Amino acid sequence: MRKLLVAGMIVLLPAGLVSTPADALAGRPAAAVAKAKPKLGPFGFGKVRLGMTAKQARKTRQVVLKSAPGGSCSGWDLKSHRTPKDSFGLYLSKKKGVAVIFAQKGMKTPRGIGLGSTAAQVRKAYPKFHKVEYGYFIAVPRNKKAIYMVGFAKGRVAEMSLALRTQDCVQ
Repeated sequence: MRKLLVAGMIVLLPAGLVSTPADALAGRPAAAVAKAKPKLGPFGFGKVRLGMTAKQARKTRQVVLKSAPGGSCSGWDLKSHRTPKDSFGLYLSKKKGVAVIFAQKGMKTPRGIGLGSTAAQVRKAYPKFHKVEYGYFIAVPRNKKAIYMVGFAKGRVAEMSLALRTQDCVQ
């Protein structure tokens, strides 16, 4: 009986796509699930998660080292979102693991905020944010250990990152 129930919950679709019971219950067709882009948050981006060690991050095959640790942190890039020569897509701390992931063009939070979003869009998506000396901190929903750090220029998001609250790489 149990095998029959489980087998009855998996929906097979054309082109080899499979919809899981959770997707089916949430009303998400398999094609939409397959095409879903990774989101920046609440725990990372794609397979790269906040807190991962260098070894774990490398195992995802989604990162590349750009700068060996000169201090407590090393600079890396996401293979899918390379940055210019003198910048990094993420920082990895010797003590904390993946500490900061910087938003790149096309990256969005689960609530649709990314580079270029207006201040009004950010305020609507994340009504509780705190002004700090160099920008804004936004509590990340569903992850108390993380924050979004956001900087504005001309009323639009110019810089954004997902970071551990206790990160030791950037100020």
